Amino acid sequence: MSNPDSPASNPQNQSADIESVSPSPEFVVEFWGVRGSIPAPGSETVRYGGNTSCVEMRVDGKRLIFDGGTGLRMLGKHLLKQMPVEAYMFFSHSHWDHIQGFPFFVPAFVKGNCFHIYGAIAPNGASMKQRLSDQMLHPNFPVPIQVMQSDLKFYDLLAGDIMQLGAVTIETGPLNHPNSAMGYRVTWEGRTVVYATDTEHYPDHLDENLLHLARNADILIYDACYTDEEYHDPKAPKIGWGHSTWQEAIKLAKAAGVKQAVIFHHDPNHCDDFLDKVEADVRSVFPNSVLAREGMILPV
Repeated sequence: MSNPDSPASNPQNQSADIESVSPSPEFVVEFWGVRGSIPAPGSETVRYGGNTSCVEMRVDGKRLIFDGGTGLRMLGKHLLKQMPVEAYMFFSHSHWDHIQGFPFFVPAFVKGNCFHIYGAIAPNGASMKQRLSDQMLHPNFPVPIQVMQSDLKFYDLLAGDIMQLGAVTIETGPLNHPNSAMGYRVTWEGRTVVYATDTEHYPDHLDENLLHLARNADILIYDACYTDEEYHDPKAPKIGWGHSTWQEAIKLAKAAGVKQAVIFHHDPNHCDDFLDKVEADVRSVFPNSVLAREGMILPV
């Protein structure tokens, strides 16, 4: 892991002087955006939510944020009541549905807040800092990232990197997705949550990288955008689109010894009633499973 913006290698040491309102010393996961591809607001997505990927973990007094889809805006509104804020932000990749909430993340515009931002270098060599900056340039956005007055610290990751945030261990691993993506494994006091979106399963074997990342996890948050029927639809197959199915999620969860699978990154065309049926099907084969919903909080 390299850090282009500071000579210090430990991100905690860089922020020891920040007086933040820390979460309580526990381990919980809260979902702020659970959709994939594009926001899907409307009357048919009320129960599961229409915002794109954003998951918060509050662990050992630290706030970890995974991806900055449109759900990040809602998290930002919530954090305005708790400032000053310090948080660690981890991006899986920079497709629009995972970064488009960042320019609307109000706490980032407020001086006194501090955000440590992590992501892998893209195959074209662009850092996460560059990609987040580029989406805020004309003609995409009216003001540049420099308008953000909080302390933004950027760090480059390589798949396979392992880091420590105090007693919290964060492992990374590669995901099978066009233009690459990164998964994260968060462990504290023997409890583990894995965030694995966006990723596509292989046709003839389980992904060894994901099996290792998800090993014996308490919670596996997995990209199951499609059903097997949709994925293999002869008229409109989704093979090669970079996403998986709930059936493959359960195969992986069972093989890796996962305690609870969370189906995530719902297709924007999947209405609440459709997802209710998916959840029933999932639980029929892996009872300790759940479909991600906006506002859902899971203790670890």
